[in-house]
Amino acid sequence: MDKIKTVILNEGRDKSLHRQHPWVFSKAIKEASDDIKMGESVKLVDVNNNFLAYGLYSPKSQIRVRALSFDENVLVDENLIASRVKDAISLRQRVFERGNDGVRLISSEGDLLPGLIVDKYNEYLVISISSCGMERFKDTIVNTLHEVYPDCSIYERSDTKSRLKEGLKERKGVVLGKEPEDTLYVKEEGQVFVPVDIKNGHKTGAYLDQRLSRIKAGSLAKGASVLNCFSYTGGFGLWALKGGAKSIENVDVSEHALQAAKTGVAFNHLDPGRCKFLKKDVFAYLREQVEKGVKYDLVILDPPKFAESAANLKKACRGYQDINRLGLMLVKKGGHLLTFSCSGLVDPALFQKIVADAALDAKVSGRVVGTLRQDEDHIVSLPCPETFYLKGLDIIVM
Repeated sequence: MDKIKTVILNEGRDKSLHRQHPWVFSKAIKEASDDIKMGESVKLVDVNNNFLAYGLYSPKSQIRVRALSFDENVLVDENLIASRVKDAISLRQRVFERGNDGVRLISSEGDLLPGLIVDKYNEYLVISISSCGMERFKDTIVNTLHEVYPDCSIYERSDTKSRLKEGLKERKGVVLGKEPEDTLYVKEEGQVFVPVDIKNGHKTGAYLDQRLSRIKAGSLAKGASVLNCFSYTGGFGLWALKGGAKSIENVDVSEHALQAAKTGVAFNHLDPGRCKFLKKDVFAYLREQVEKGVKYDLVILDPPKFAESAANLKKACRGYQDINRLGLMLVKKGGHLLTFSCSGLVDPALFQKIVADAALDAKVSGRVVGTLRQDEDHIVSLPCPETFYLKGLDIIVM
């Protein structure tokens, strides 16, 4: 076995590792060999050569090392990766037992495997690798998944922009088994079939993290007029229809997503006469509806991530405030706004402040009657608060 190369941190830059946070940024590093390979396992030490952690090296990323082991006797090797994959899968059994065919099996830092996402959709496993370290262990990951699920095909969706920051090329396609169909349907909580596009859809094909929030929308929808913004393939809309919504408008800029939403209505044997599918810019449509004086019983705002980095956090906050101002103006008195942020940089307290400021701008009085978050298969790491990224508010307009 080759000797593990050492990475020395600057004085005072080891505090996060003592708290077992996995990220080591480039500016924290005092000294590292020039010959460390992409994804290679390294030993992290402080200026006095005291052991801190073992991690995987990303020479081109601002997150230069992702720590995986804080025990000097536990090396980062194929055995550790395989063990972590199996441990992660074992934690998801309760989600399957709830009647879900689409489940996140591995959630990156949440499962101590930074840069690795694995989702299961029926008989397909979809992997997404976004870090050099997980790229280096791809064969181990695939072999372990095949060992646990020998009858499943494996498809790769490593086509995220974050790979470019790691110096990796985007990649997608069949790894093992058969090509997936253009649209799959996965049962959610044993009640609703949600359409999934593994090959070309967002993320790995669906937004599994919003499962609990979709159920909440269904519980509020009886007899309601519903506006579902950034509707994607219509998961919120399906649950609203199942819950007895009087009417629903699904609004998205993607014609492809809206077509999938239409097929979802038909597949679930729901009434298409209660639905509209509108290919529009959400901000523009909200302004149009405000100008017309239209009101809804339930408005759902589930936008994409506005805050990609700390550099654009202020701009993102303005975007969240603007969209919530418009959304609140469209809710009838006694109606609900379900509003979300999936930006990890926007913590729950900040998000509530943004929405509170939006209510003041809208001259609307609202009360928070519930909070929402990612479902339990999107595990949160205690030392890494960034893994708690999805937060939502259920607001009743007074």
